[in-house]
Amino acid sequence: MRNFNYSQLKEKLWDSEMLGLIAAIYKETGKQELYLKQRPDELEKLVEIAKIQSTEASNAIEGIRTTNTRIKQLAEEKTTPRNRDEQEIAGYRDVLNIIHESFDAIPITRNYILQFHKILYSHMNNPIAGQTKNVQNYISATYPDGHTGH
Repeated sequence: MRNFNYSQLKEKLWDSEMLGLIAAIYKETGKQELYLKQRPDELEKLVEIAKIQSTEASNAIEGIRTTNTRIKQLAEEKTTPRNRDEQEIAGYRDVLNIIHESFDAIPITRNYILQFHKILYSHMNNPIAGQTKNVQNYISATYPDGHTGH
């Protein structure tokens, strides 16, 4: 995994445009904090909607599908998975919940990524859950004339 060294940033001189953008970020952060305090129930509903939509979209990319009703039930932990697709959806939900609850305390490290991988496959008996691959992928193409190449 790549590590970044930001120590050189303290020596950098910032122009007024950059400082204005940083100030705008802090201003918006303040608005967000106020919204969090004034309307926590509405924000929680939006977060739940976003989790369901994220679960549906991310799993659809992988070709994992079920009905909208089942996705909602699985995302809200109101049912148990019926098949492999739903097991993957439940695992995705579990990882997404951890990220939403603790995003500010989760470092991006190999061990955390492997732990998320293990949780992702926790609803099925996947022998590679939480492990890195130990074999090389070989990508090849089969051309119309029948020959293959890398």
